[in-house]
Amino acid sequence: MFNAILIDKDDSGYRANLQQIDEQQLPEGNVSVNVAYSTLNFKDGLAITGSSPVVRKFPMVPGIDLAGTVESSLHADFKAGDRVLLNGWGVGESHWGGLAQKARLNGDWLIALPAAFTPAQAMAIGTAGYTAMLCILALERHGLTPDQGEVLVTGANGGVGSFAIALLSKLGYRVVASTGRVSEHEYLQQLGAAEIIDRATLSEPGKPLAKERWAAVVDSVGSHTLANACASTRSEGVVAACGLAQGMDFPASVAPFILRGVTLAGINSVTQPKARRIEAWDRLARDLDFSLLQLISQEISLSEALEAAPKLLAGQLRGRVVVDVNR
Repeated sequence: MFNAILIDKDDSGYRANLQQIDEQQLPEGNVSVNVAYSTLNFKDGLAITGSSPVVRKFPMVPGIDLAGTVESSLHADFKAGDRVLLNGWGVGESHWGGLAQKARLNGDWLIALPAAFTPAQAMAIGTAGYTAMLCILALERHGLTPDQGEVLVTGANGGVGSFAIALLSKLGYRVVASTGRVSEHEYLQQLGAAEIIDRATLSEPGKPLAKERWAAVVDSVGSHTLANACASTRSEGVVAACGLAQGMDFPASVAPFILRGVTLAGINSVTQPKARRIEAWDRLARDLDFSLLQLISQEISLSEALEAAPKLLAGQLRGRVVVDVNR
């Protein structure tokens, strides 16, 4: 038996509870993992609260991230005792995820946990930090360098935003953070933000083209914010879009793309090829200031994840929420 958060839906309604589960109930997979740490992401918050239909089958264990140790393996790349890491691949949506003490997974979804990280550090980074690095890799593939100008980071207080600021700042970029929380200005400055702007300047309907300002943008918000970010990106600039905190819609025109040559780069963190996942984590090991992890993340127990989920969706939690599944 092991402890897990289990989501179910039937005639009596939608519910998420902490309960004990028999190992025989674990789904199919060729690698069994003793989970050490997981996380609470925006998508996990949606799954636990039922606010959005992200769960594809029931019952479901949420948790799109996990780090732990292989218990047994039929996969050629892994053996018992290996430390492993997982982000995405529909885990926590269509396959039981990381908010549990045990997981059984497809070994193709796993990568070896880089030696630079403890399991707790890897989960302090999690999908959010990994996605932020994927955004930066996309900007670099487009040729972005620090001397080209300012980089805007929207959703700055969230996990992706926090890591994007920290990473870009360390790489030498001048980072402008967009936030609606004046109380978090000191936090964003500690991460490396050179300037902070009110998200209201971006979140309302805007013009097809605005004054050119940004050399690049990392956007985790979507909707009008993404449209306005594109409209104010400089000629030949690039916008990496990875989230939908404001909405899935994109109320924009083609003007920035055909009149300024702006590139909109979509970031899919769920099913990246293994080589790119490894590249992103290797860059995180090299480019992230580990001392910032305590500032960006907080740790909770497995039972506390249920209470934290609605707070996360309401924007009441800063940065990353790490879940120690064994307490």
